[in-house]
Amino acid sequence: MGRLDDRVAIVTGAGRGIGAATAKLFAAEGASVVVNDVDPEPAEAVVAEITADGGTAALSLDNAVAMEGAAALVAGAVEGFGKLDILVNNAGITRDKMFHTMTEDIWNFVLDVNLRTAFHATRAAVDHMRGAAKTEISSGGAPAYHRKITFTSSTAGLQGNPGQSNYATAKMGLIGLTRTLSAEFGQFHINVNAVAPGFIETRLTASKEQSSDPDLGIPEGIRNLAMMMIPLGYAGQPEDVAKAHLYLASSDSDYVSGQTLVVAGGLFRY
Repeated sequence: MGRLDDRVAIVTGAGRGIGAATAKLFAAEGASVVVNDVDPEPAEAVVAEITADGGTAALSLDNAVAMEGAAALVAGAVEGFGKLDILVNNAGITRDKMFHTMTEDIWNFVLDVNLRTAFHATRAAVDHMRGAAKTEISSGGAPAYHRKITFTSSTAGLQGNPGQSNYATAKMGLIGLTRTLSAEFGQFHINVNAVAPGFIETRLTASKEQSSDPDLGIPEGIRNLAMMMIPLGYAGQPEDVAKAHLYLASSDSDYVSGQTLVVAGGLFRY
C-alpha cells in the first residue's frame, strides 16, 4: 500500500532537482504522475526511471507560462488518467542581480517562471478539482476525499535574500496565494499548502565557479557561509523537500491547509 495509491498528480518543473525527486517519490507511493518540464531530455529521463521502477508516469512539455500551456497540461492529465487529485507547483528559476542592476527583463522572467506558471497551472487545475468536488457534494453530501495543491516557495521569500529581489518577491507571492486559496477552496476539501526549502543542493545552489550555466549557481564563498549558518550542519537534498510535498499531498495532512512548511535544517526559525 502506498500513501498515494489511486491518486493522479502533476508535478511542474519535474525534470531536475526537487521536482524530479518529488515525481519519483510520488510514483513510488502509488500515484500516476504527469512529469511536466519545458526541457525534454531530463523530463524524459525521469519518466523512464519511474516506469523502469514499475511506476506510472506521463510526459508533459507544456509551458505553463502561457495559460494555454497550463490548460493543455491539466487536460492531458485528466484525459490520460481520468482525473486530477494533486498539483505540485514546483517550476522555478533564479536570475540573481542586486536591485540597482536589476533589469525589467530579468525581473519579469523570474516572476513568470516562479509565480505566473503557478497561477496558470493552479487556475486550470482548480476548474477540474472544484467541479469534481461539487459533483460529490451534490450526490453524497461531501467531497469524497481531499484534493491537494502545493507550492514550492523558499526561505528567500520569507526573509529576503540580497541579490534575489525578483526571486524572493515571487516566492513570497506563492505564500500569499497559498493562504488565500486555502480559504477559498476549503469547502471543497481542496487543501492548499506551501513548502519553503532553505539551502538545498540543486543546480540553482551549485557553485557558480563550477557551473556550466553562467546564469545559475552562487559564488563558492557564499555557499560556504550559508553552510556554516545551518544548525544541522549540512545542505539539504531534493529528496528532503520531496518528502514534505508527499506529506502535504497525502491523507496524513487532510486537516492541514494554508500552511508553509519550512525545510531548511533549522536555518530559518519563526
